[in-house]
Amino acid sequence: MIHTTPTKALLATTLRPLVVQLSSSLAHGARLIDHFLHQEPTPQKTATFERELRTLLQEVGRRIMAWVLNHMEPERPEEMPARLWLKGQAYRRRRKHRTTIATLCGTVDVWRRLYEPLVSGSRSIHPLELRLGIEAGVATPALAERIGIWAADHSQRHVLEMLRHDHGVPWSCTTLRKLLSSLSAGMAPYRQAAQVDRVIGWLHQTRASKGRFQPTLAVGRDGVNVPMRHREWKEGSTATVSVLNRRGKRVGTVYLGQMPEPGQPTLTAQLTALLQDILRQVDAQGLRLVYVSDDGYHPSDYYHSVLKKMIDPKRPWRHLAWIRIVDYSHACLYITQLAEALFGLTAQGRAWAQQMRKSMKTKSDGITRVLQSAAALRRQHGLGGKPESYDQAYAYLKKRTHWMRYRHCKSQGLPIGSGITEAACKIVFTQRLKCSGMSWTREGGQVIVDLRVVWLSGVWGEVHQRYLASKPMPDTQADMVTGTQHEQQAA
Repeated sequence: MIHTTPTKALLATTLRPLVVQLSSSLAHGARLIDHFLHQEPTPQKTATFERELRTLLQEVGRRIMAWVLNHMEPERPEEMPARLWLKGQAYRRRRKHRTTIATLCGTVDVWRRLYEPLVSGSRSIHPLELRLGIEAGVATPALAERIGIWAADHSQRHVLEMLRHDHGVPWSCTTLRKLLSSLSAGMAPYRQAAQVDRVIGWLHQTRASKGRFQPTLAVGRDGVNVPMRHREWKEGSTATVSVLNRRGKRVGTVYLGQMPEPGQPTLTAQLTALLQDILRQVDAQGLRLVYVSDDGYHPSDYYHSVLKKMIDPKRPWRHLAWIRIVDYSHACLYITQLAEALFGLTAQGRAWAQQMRKSMKTKSDGITRVLQSAAALRRQHGLGGKPESYDQAYAYLKKRTHWMRYRHCKSQGLPIGSGITEAACKIVFTQRLKCSGMSWTREGGQVIVDLRVVWLSGVWGEVHQRYLASKPMPDTQADMVTGTQHEQQAA
């Protein structure tokens, strides 16, 4: 790298070739402007002028980027350090090699110097790529970030089309996947800290707001089937952490998502770590902690095995008091099942189910009334459907009555439905991973899910900046003892 500041005369001499390269483009731009100004304007001519001007400016930018990147390192080898160190590993200088790097302005050929390791078994490095933050050796940080945002929202085919159309970069699927995998893996370690900061900011905001309730930290978890390779469908998992203000209105939500895995241990670990980090920095005593979900196996197991046993980080002598709420819509499905078992598929059954759903939501003892009515109807009239269907629905509702106090929850500004988490299944997985003809490997799908939860949580900028700041840089002033050891090993 050039470390000296050039004089004005030297700078003018150095830049002269670039100015010559750009002169023809600038002359073309002048002709383009003159031609447009001296003709009768029409919408078609305006559109053509704008497209041609954009193409010209992009070409000018591409030439500038190519020139700048190729002048970041000196031409003469002796002006570069003979030795470099990266993560304690010593490297020695070798010749320059050419590569193609994609930028916002298009692809450019760049010559950069190679440094090979003194100890066999390690990969060679290109210090210029490391200092510039070239992602996966193929794209500048700005373009890589844009591609990551695109990929979080669009299919692979659409991303390649946009890349070719907007930036003149004709990549293959392999190159795109390589970049996305590198970007996703690099950003993932910084997601949690950014989400914690975002949630804490919302909590501070809600505590300063007006309303008669305490701020609420609402947590949800759910599963969603994902199309895997070989025509298999397996259950992925998603989780949400939301902040509700003093009026019970949602302020914001951060998201988690994991591709299918047995037991869903990764999502459990991520959600638990996120909650613990949040509660270490805010006082849980001034919050209402709510867990809203259906009572499927994984959501229920998470409540019993993790949340009920979670210790208050600021008061380690006591457990946190989580309010458990079974999703109202999910409970309504079992009322419908009861109605079909009692009346069959009849209008009378539908009317009874509608009345019971209303009672369950609006009466203080609503779920008790539902169970009493169902039991009385069975004694008086028997069943019009399958007994096992009735028994299953009745047992489900009876076992969970203390988590179905919906009127009380509504009066306290608490959520009674897991709509936020069910919506997460849609926006994290369905909208991106379940389009027509799609199928996934676990690793490939997780790359997209990791990018998508960062984007949907509204923390992309913070996460990407932390990732760029964390990238290791080669050093010319490494520990001499370490350097000597590596040279002795090489010898």
